[in-house]
Amino acid sequence: MTLFIRPAISSFAMLPSTSIQMGSKVSVSTFSETRKLPILLFDVMDTLVRDPFYQDVPAFFGMSMKELLEIKHPTAWIEFEEGLINEKELYTKFFKDGRSFDLEGLKACLKEGYRYLDGIESLLHRLQRNCYDIHTFTNYPHWYMMIEEKLKLSTYLCWTYCSCNLGKRKPAPESYSAVLQHLEVEPSNCIFVDDRMVNVEAAINAGMIGIHFKDAVSLEKNLCLLGVETSIRGETESENPNPLS
Repeated sequence: MTLFIRPAISSFAMLPSTSIQMGSKVSVSTFSETRKLPILLFDVMDTLVRDPFYQDVPAFFGMSMKELLEIKHPTAWIEFEEGLINEKELYTKFFKDGRSFDLEGLKACLKEGYRYLDGIESLLHRLQRNCYDIHTFTNYPHWYMMIEEKLKLSTYLCWTYCSCNLGKRKPAPESYSAVLQHLEVEPSNCIFVDDRMVNVEAAINAGMIGIHFKDAVSLEKNLCLLGVETSIRGETESENPNPLS
């Protein structure tokens, strides 16, 4: 896991044991009048939840990922994620040649493949119990509701920023600007976590703290180094959902 904090000045230091680059004075354990800081922004797919696209979807169509990428429409899914086309329009243009397919079967395939990544639900539970303001900041179509139906992420966070509602996708700078405008906080009071470095770099450029996600264990370690409380005093293992998952 590599964690980056955009420096407010030109100083820049390295902590070798944790691959952390830090340079600014960041208020990560202070309180505003209305909410606890920092605000936590999480990508969803392959950060909180397994993304079925890379293994399950090619198998659903009976082809390899390479074959799927060659015949699917190059922009249809992106347009779907941005809310520019609806589900019916996705169906008509998903493949370059306009071939038909089992749309409901595809949705069922995706839903079956959604699951929390190891250790994530426990971490989210503890962050939520510690009263952090936690939001999604993810590129996904309105099918995110299938994730919610299966995994109930809203138990721990708010589905606040999805590209299908924002009309913008990471790493576009305007997507980060829109999030910050809505949150009404200084960028340095936001911690952004994503498995894609290009999105983390864009968050850093917007002034946020960025964490490149690798796994739940290293994520928790780096959150702790930033002063984020990840343990709950007096909680028993039975009260913590899937403590070993």
